[in-house]
Amino acid sequence: MGYTRSTTDQVATERVARIRFVLWVILALNITVALAKLVWGLISGSAAMQADGFHSLFDGTSNVVGLVGMAMAARPADRDHPYGHGKFETYASAAIAGMLVFAAYRIGSTAVVQLAGKADPPRVDAVSFGVMLGTLAVNIAITAWERRVGRRLGSEILIADASHTGSDVLVSLGVIVSLVLVRLGFPQADPLVALLVAAAIIHTAWGVFKQASATLSDSARISAEEMCEVVLGVAGVLGCHHIRTRGSEAAVYVDLHVQVDETRSVADGHRIAEDVERAIGAAFPQVADVIAHLEPFDQYQVDKTAAERVAGE
Repeated sequence: MGYTRSTTDQVATERVARIRFVLWVILALNITVALAKLVWGLISGSAAMQADGFHSLFDGTSNVVGLVGMAMAARPADRDHPYGHGKFETYASAAIAGMLVFAAYRIGSTAVVQLAGKADPPRVDAVSFGVMLGTLAVNIAITAWERRVGRRLGSEILIADASHTGSDVLVSLGVIVSLVLVRLGFPQADPLVALLVAAAIIHTAWGVFKQASATLSDSARISAEEMCEVVLGVAGVLGCHHIRTRGSEAAVYVDLHVQVDETRSVADGHRIAEDVERAIGAAFPQVADVIAHLEPFDQYQVDKTAAERVAGE
């Protein structure tokens, strides 16, 4: 017994191709945005703008990590990886979270240097505002598009990368505020705003780490009660228990115990178990693999199911 959703079917292939396309487009945009900020940040002497440029450059690096991760995750199951390579996408998202932490450190350390009076105040002019507003608009569009596609495809890497780019939006907003305050005669606003933005980036990184941890620690992905309701709707099923789910949001692995009349033949019970596996696959599109363990619905099984229900309350 065992239901497995094919990882080489058209839907899976299109999903990988779509994710890669998004990452390539965003990589090109991030490099363009980063160069604009870095070049003018160096010319104007703005530490906050330079830090923002480096952060955008890390956005591009995270896209490369995502592309490598997706290339590995798309490989089919083999002898050494019988469950496939899907977790490489999660590893890539965790790597992006690590890059977020490093970006926050880079921004924060630059701000501390400026607060200590070891750097000249930035020069603020119309070009500075033009560069920041233009790159801000690009980053907002990137974040919205990538997060929307990531949720639709159930892609951890796109959602994590959208959070990374979203943190760049926060940085850009902070830089714009600091430029306004510097223009008004408050040069210390540049490093102070940069420190606040660094804290916001740390918060974003924590959210990405939590999402990756849910997959890597095999947290439950689907409600056992919801799944049992589907299972009990299959003809011949008298009970179910010990439902376990794990995996990523896009590829969930399921195993459960299904109880049938103890007088049924082995062949009949096997058919019911296969019906259960197909029903779960149809009801939950994110399910990649199901294994149903068949049990006779005798008094021992009745008591075991009741005890499990009480323990879960």
